[in-house]
Amino acid sequence: MNEIKTICVYCGSAEGTNPTHMAAAHDLGRVMAEAGIGLVYGGGNGGLMGATARSVLAHRGHVTGIIPGFLRDREHMLSDAQEMIVVPDMHTRKRMMFERSDAFVALPGGVGTLEELVEQMTWVQLERHTKPVLIADIDGFWKPLLSVFDHMRDNGFVRPSAEVSYLVASEVDNILPMLQAEQNRAATSSGERTSLNLPV
Repeated sequence: MNEIKTICVYCGSAEGTNPTHMAAAHDLGRVMAEAGIGLVYGGGNGGLMGATARSVLAHRGHVTGIIPGFLRDREHMLSDAQEMIVVPDMHTRKRMMFERSDAFVALPGGVGTLEELVEQMTWVQLERHTKPVLIADIDGFWKPLLSVFDHMRDNGFVRPSAEVSYLVASEVDNILPMLQAEQNRAATSSGERTSLNLPV
């Protein structure tokens, strides 16, 4: 069994208006730390992003933050993380987050979260990697996006031969079991999970 050791969590740098989303960030950080799974994230201290990281730390887990220099002050870089990497640009940040992660989870967030999520889904679709990608549809936040994906399929823009592979969990407690099951399934079907070179 190929165990997941690190998860990259994409989520909002704002708190949002639904307290359920903030609670989910705290819960995800806790369950990751309790399972011995390290967090890789964008390095900020605010919003759901900061809540997830602080929760991992509070439960004695390991946090790796990767943040571009121009966002150090804007996103209030989390100084308590065991590892904080300052990079020159967004492209380097995304590449390093990918390289250091075994799986990806998208909690509620804004345009940046959406962009990072869809990019990983695209790379899976193009067979650039086989790491699990999970949409945490907490309190139905991502339901409109999931409807858009269905709309794309219905209109022939997502073909059966090029299906988009992703998981959807509506409860935090289901996230880790679903990721691990998908990791095992992919490893079994391919013999050994491998990551191909990503487009730069």
